[in-house]
Amino acid sequence: MAGKRSIFQEVAEGTASAPPPQGGMIADRRQGARGAIRVWLSILFLLVATMIAVGGMTRLTDSGLSITEWKPLTGAIPPLDQATWESEFAKYQAIPEYQLQNKGMSLDEFKHIYWWEWGHRQLGRVIGLVWAVGFFWFVARRSIPVGWNRPLFSIGALIGVQGAIGWWMVSSGLTGTMLDVKSYRLATHLGLAFVILGLIAWFVLSLSRSEAALMQARRGREGKLFSMSTGLMHFAFLQILLGALVAGIDAGRAFPTWPDMNGQFFPADAFYVPDGQGGTLPVWHAFFENPGLVQFMHRMSGYLLFAFGVVVWLRGRKSAHGATRSAFNAVLGVMVLQVCLGIWAVLTAAQVHVAITHQVTAVLLWVLIIRARHRAQYPLAGSIREGTA
Repeated sequence: MAGKRSIFQEVAEGTASAPPPQGGMIADRRQGARGAIRVWLSILFLLVATMIAVGGMTRLTDSGLSITEWKPLTGAIPPLDQATWESEFAKYQAIPEYQLQNKGMSLDEFKHIYWWEWGHRQLGRVIGLVWAVGFFWFVARRSIPVGWNRPLFSIGALIGVQGAIGWWMVSSGLTGTMLDVKSYRLATHLGLAFVILGLIAWFVLSLSRSEAALMQARRGREGKLFSMSTGLMHFAFLQILLGALVAGIDAGRAFPTWPDMNGQFFPADAFYVPDGQGGTLPVWHAFFENPGLVQFMHRMSGYLLFAFGVVVWLRGRKSAHGATRSAFNAVLGVMVLQVCLGIWAVLTAAQVHVAITHQVTAVLLWVLIIRARHRAQYPLAGSIREGTA
């Protein structure tokens, strides 16, 4: 018969000891070379941002149609002798832009626009190479964190698609009576560049913290602010596409007055688009090809975007997190700057330095909106003692 036990005796005495606590599943997942991958993505980010600026200059200098063939590999080698230069020039002389707009251009003038387009395409090749070398290096070393293979591969896939869309865009200006590429193809090309840039920015922000830290931060997610910033991001993307339509038909050089459009609120002949044969094209063409209507849409969308941006900022400034408030303050500040640059671009009839600054600022605004959205989804906890709460 067992003896009496003290009431203070451990209940589990004599039994098997409990197993030690196990680490969390998220903490045990392979974290990979997050820092190195973030550096690689940051390099890609800078290259894509530069690509957007170079693309803008290529468009503003009317250089985009100077290379009339798509040679992804051999095209990396520029003309190296006089005979090759003359051959390339002869191909350019056969397209409508030369025959209808640049008749009499000298070979030296042709070289100027050729180098812009060659540099644009060469930078695209560099971006593809940097992605491929980095991605397959990390794959070979098994350094990619769990769950990140597909997102990182998607960047490379989109870069490849972007190259094909670039040629699809250029080819639209090589036949018929086209002096430029089709504006909706230019908008597709630029829009995809911003998508790639936005994804890279989001990935860099996410990789700056561990999976466990992101999971912890999401518990403080500000749902309403995240939804509003998502709407702001989509609205800004629409405005970027409208800006591409403006650039595609040189609509920024028409109606150089503000706030009116040559004395009117709504431009005259806004729905008129000649077909080149004495008639007119269907009304829907005006939304892509009439300079007055396209510029009007870009202006009105800009006003509405700014108004909505103020509403989102008012919500963001109420955030409990200092980093989130700062992120939305930055968005509003750059948005004000962008509006001023847009007006300046109108008044100067899209002078090259003003127009390219406007486009580069659009890149900055786009990234700041994405950062603010990320802060709403994954707030950074501040410290009252350090004054960052």
